[in-house]
Amino acid sequence: MTTEPATIDAFVAEPALALLGASRHGKKFGNIALRELRSHGYRVYPVHPVAPAIDGVRCFRSLCDLPEPVGGVVISLPPDQAVAAVRSAAAAGIRRVWLQQGASSPYVVDVCRELGLEAVTDECILMFAAPHGIHKAHRWMHDVLHFAA
Repeated sequence: MTTEPATIDAFVAEPALALLGASRHGKKFGNIALRELRSHGYRVYPVHPVAPAIDGVRCFRSLCDLPEPVGGVVISLPPDQAVAAVRSAAAAGIRRVWLQQGASSPYVVDVCRELGLEAVTDECILMFAAPHGIHKAHRWMHDVLHFAA
């Protein structure tokens, strides 16, 4: 599934985001995304069922516990866990989800559609949210390949 550029642009324009998939051990992509997005000025709220904080950032047990409304949620979980995360986003009134590479499946995308969510799939958030370094190069290559098609 190809995500429309307008859907991606709307997601990355949101100043406050939730993130599911950061670990207490700091070795998952979610941890990298947490650090990178925060370094770009996003207010990022990690959601974790048991960790009080990750990388010094306070965690929240659920999307319903966030201190402010967020415009989207980045999901960096396996597809079997992403389904529950998508349902939680909808229940919390969050209408945009970013299914980080590896989180998406046809079933997860179908659930997003059924719930009326805008979903970004099979893209790396770090290529689109003020990319720099290697992510900027990946974004350039992404754009060349997609616009040449």
